[in-house]
Amino acid sequence: MNDDLYKTLGVSRAASQDEIKRRYRTLAKELHPDLNPDKPDVAARFSEVSAAYDMLSDPEKRGQYDRGEIDAQGHERQQQRFYRDFEGAADGAKYYRQEGFPDDETLHDFFADLFRGGENGRRSFRMQARGADIAYSLSVDFLEAAKGAKKRVTMADGRTLDLTIPAGARGRQTFRVKGQGQPGFDGGEPGDVFVELHITPHNIFDRKDNDVHLHLPVTPAEAMLGGKVAVPTIEGSVTMTVPKGSNAGSTLRLRGKGIVDQHTGQRGDQYVHLKVVLPTTANPSLEEMLRRWQADHPYDPREGWGGSR
Repeated sequence: MNDDLYKTLGVSRAASQDEIKRRYRTLAKELHPDLNPDKPDVAARFSEVSAAYDMLSDPEKRGQYDRGEIDAQGHERQQQRFYRDFEGAADGAKYYRQEGFPDDETLHDFFADLFRGGENGRRSFRMQARGADIAYSLSVDFLEAAKGAKKRVTMADGRTLDLTIPAGARGRQTFRVKGQGQPGFDGGEPGDVFVELHITPHNIFDRKDNDVHLHLPVTPAEAMLGGKVAVPTIEGSVTMTVPKGSNAGSTLRLRGKGIVDQHTGQRGDQYVHLKVVLPTTANPSLEEMLRRWQADHPYDPREGWGGSR
């Protein structure tokens, strides 16, 4: 992974949060693995871009990164931890993590020197160490996170893990897979795997809490005369009635068509914001009708509006 997160996203260090978000959305659409099945290198690039956006979109993490307190992977730079305390080791000793040592032999030699008693080194000991934890970043589609999904990931050592993404999962949510980290030393228990989710933005859906929002294009006739239209939801298309006399920006609600809450099991709603779209080609008959209508029904849509003063 590129150590410069700004270069990974292709933005300057002075870029605003909005610029970073817009750039990520552009790259996510270009690099999504589903859109590039014949380009195996794209998946790695997509993962790098998602990880970079995760860091830089969080003001606190971005500040720490800019100050050099953490590296591009989010690890602290100040010091390297060589051990951590645990209870339950044999003979009242403590478990130590393997982090900071290149291999088991080096770790064993370190503790052998530390606990060896006297000049002749006659004191014996048995040291156990818990295996190191593994951090893994997983990118999932908006709909996979909203509806839940099964994902198989391949670890750096070639092992595969089958993960269940629960419906309603959120970005940066972390899942723990117990006992699937690095193996322990001398009988110590293995570490865990911590999987952090990164959710790819959808092209029409936006999530706010457990509600889903989208902007639905409608014709002038559908808005003025009303009618039934097809509306996409995270579970598929449904039919919705557009009330007669609806205007651009009118918002309609589809109850229970949002995202399930992981704690309560209740579903949010979907909010449909109408967007009146004119024909893309000239229509003389429509234009003539509007001229006649405007002559008979003059009105100022900007009356009382702040921009007209």
